[in-house]
Amino acid sequence: MTKEPNATADQRRSQLLRGVLDLCLLSLIAERPRYGFEFAQALADGGLDLVSEGSIYPLLARMERAGLISSYRAPSPSGGAPRKYYRPTEAGHAELTGGRADWQAFAGPVGRILSAGTHSTGEGTP
Repeated sequence: MTKEPNATADQRRSQLLRGVLDLCLLSLIAERPRYGFEFAQALADGGLDLVSEGSIYPLLARMERAGLISSYRAPSPSGGAPRKYYRPTEAGHAELTGGRADWQAFAGPVGRILSAGTHSTGEGTP
């Protein structure tokens, strides 16, 4: 049984995102403190709509335990229950800086290799 192309593409995107989701969250938090729903919305606005809130909260908890982010509660502007906001710690800022460098060092060569493949004829010639 073969997978449909869209299912395969979604699975590949999901696997690629899993490796960098923590950096994406750190980058979003570095812009300004955010609460849970805002992460899913910001990721979707950035084109990463595969991420659900259910996958974000466990990662935020792990990042908080690791000392990369801290949280605080603030009243909701709409008058509802207080919201839990997250912000980066010094260690989180350092992790983001290193992670961005790692991503650039990785994505550049991968991009070049994948782009080089678009120029071949597909007939086994280099």
